[in-house]
This record gives sequence, structure tokens and C-alpha cells, in this order.
Amino acid sequence: MQHNIKSLIGFRMEAADGDIGRVEEFYFEETSWLIRYLIIETGNWLLNRKVLIVPQAIKQCDAKAEVFRTNLTTEQIRTSPDVGTDQLVSRQQTVPLYGHYDWEWYGSGFYAGGLEAVMDNDPVIDAQDEKGDLHLRSTEEIKGYQIHTADGDFGHVSDFILDDTTWQIIYLVVDTHKWFGGTKLLIKTSAINEIQWGNAKVMVNIITETIKDCPVFDESEFNHS
Repeated sequence: MQHNIKSLIGFRMEAADGDIGRVEEFYFEETSWLIRYLIIETGNWLLNRKVLIVPQAIKQCDAKAEVFRTNLTTEQIRTSPDVGTDQLVSRQQTVPLYGHYDWEWYGSGFYAGGLEAVMDNDPVIDAQDEKGDLHLRSTEEIKGYQIHTADGDFGHVSDFILDDTTWQIIYLVVDTHKWFGGTKLLIKTSAINEIQWGNAKVMVNIITETIKDCPVFDESEFNHS
């Protein structure tokens, strides 16, 4: 099923024995557009800590009830290693999480499962991680970035379309404002060449004329199918 990420912000995160908190944002890997973590605001029960949850810990997304149900316990959350989310989150920071939750390390993310595959395949930490993993970014951070084609800018990122079976962002929702009368269009992430974080731009490999043929996004009519 597909969801626009804006609609998922604020969903309750439910453990086997109670509520954990609410979804605040998502962290994705810019090279694959895969969601690696959901950032959860725990509220008063855990002194408003923010915790990271991998998508593979989620058993069900109930869009009607606006809740994610997980295979975790509140005790696991309470005793989880503290990972600061105010700055870039590096892979080095998140290494303690996989031992605590019994998640399996795979590539550049954590996956639900045991530690068998981890024991003989310790995570490789890039030197770049000392300053923060530049390939792990917040969906909140990229909102507002300009879309740049070969022949100019034409809008900015306003939302994302997520496939909850693969946990991959498959479209950017682009607000075209003055370019096409404010219509929101869907741009495939496969059409993106580069994200220029310093310039706040998303570079796409299509021309402005082709943009007009992209699907229109209307959140009020989006049926999450």
C-alpha cells in the first residue's frame, strides 16, 4: 500500500504492551530512497525522548486507526541506547541498537531478526561517519528543496509517497506554485540524479516540458492504494 508521508506523521507507535509514542519524521538513505528509521517522540512516559525504530519492527500499519503496531515492548524502548536525533544520525551512532533489539545488520540499515548473520559480518563504519553519515537524511530536512531540471527550476518538494511493502520512497510530491498554477505533481525518485544538500536542490534528469506529463497529486483524493 502507498502512503504520503505527511499523512503518517503523528501516527501512534504501539508496542506489545502499550503505546511507545508518535511518529515525528522518517530517515531515509539517499542512494536507495529506503526508509531506514522512524523517529518516535515518546512523550511524558519517557521524558519526551526520541527513539529510532526500524521499519522491520513494524507488524502492521493501520491507517484507519492511525497506528503502527510493532513487535517491541515498552521495556525495550525504555532501556534502549540513546541516539541523538538533533543532528545528522550516523551509522556509528546506531550500532548499539542492533544488539539491544536483536536486530540483524544488513548493508547500511538494521533489519528485524537474530544476530547470527551479524556475528560474522560486523558493520563497516565509514570515516565519513565521524561527522555524520551524509547518506542518511530526514524527510523533514528535504521538504522545501527546489526541483531543478536541465532547463531551470519549477517547484519544491512538499511531500513523499511511500510504499509500505518495501519501505521505499517512490515519488516526491512537488508543489509547482507559479510554474503550473500550484498543481502538485509526482516525480519518480528514479528520475533524480543528485540531491545538492548545500544548495537545497534536487536535480532531476527530465526537462520542464516533460514535467507537465507527470501524475497530479491531490491529497484529498489519494486513496493509499
